[in-house]
Amino acid sequence: MTREIKTIAVIGAGTMGRGIAYASVFGGYATVLEDISAKMLEESLCWITQAFAEGVSRGKVDANIRDRAAGLLSTANSVQDAIRDADLIIEAVPEEMEMKMELFTIFDKFAKPETIFASNTSSLSISDMSELTVSRDRCIGMHFFNPVPKMKLIEVVKTPFTSESTVAACIEVGQRMGKEVVVVQESPGFITTRVNALIGNEAFAMLEAGIASAQDIDKALKLGLNHPMGPFELVDLVGLDVRLSILEYLHQTLGEKYRPNALLKRYVQEGRLGRKSGRGVYEYAKQETSG
Repeated sequence: MTREIKTIAVIGAGTMGRGIAYASVFGGYATVLEDISAKMLEESLCWITQAFAEGVSRGKVDANIRDRAAGLLSTANSVQDAIRDADLIIEAVPEEMEMKMELFTIFDKFAKPETIFASNTSSLSISDMSELTVSRDRCIGMHFFNPVPKMKLIEVVKTPFTSESTVAACIEVGQRMGKEVVVVQESPGFITTRVNALIGNEAFAMLEAGIASAQDIDKALKLGLNHPMGPFELVDLVGLDVRLSILEYLHQTLGEKYRPNALLKRYVQEGRLGRKSGRGVYEYAKQETSG
């Protein structure tokens, strides 16, 4: 029998956390969004309100869902307060294993006995995160995609310890959020990160070799392979430092074919991190990097 999820706690109110909170209230769940930064929480609430307004104006969101969502969302500035009544906790903090492991031990200590612990990691090991918990059957990955309101996929990542009832509950949550769900056996990079890392790394190798310009490589993949964004447009959005960190992890765990390209490493060393820094593969005007 699938366990019932009524309340979801989202830990971390950055780009992914606020998007997951949006999806949670969209799905009709009472949602607590936590961050230690009051400013970040305030910005996130404004962002979620704007995202619903945009959805209604585009005809993608029913106005009744928007109105209901406003009453489902609350905030907290400590993890303990956020998770006290949660049936599902989704952490969306930066991709640092030690931080995630520490959070999972806090969840284990302060959450209700049947609460599910989920990580939004794009590549790290859920098994490692859950190593210090007593409830490994309730630990799982729920990998959302940016921007969450518009991206339809969730990768549900099960470890050798994850129970089928935990998997079933997370699939149901994803579907109520309006998402399509795929189930992945735990492996570094799961499905999408693993494939996308290779595509992006190869694009940098071609750019480094002078085979084509960044613009033409992006255009070729968009028009020839029907990708919605070119690999350089995507890496500038995600962050070159984020992509480098993922490649380094995949290189360490999966071998030589994931060795990060030298040009990517040089750009990161030069502070060319993408849209957030004003320059990555491409340059961006100041108004494009704010907010």
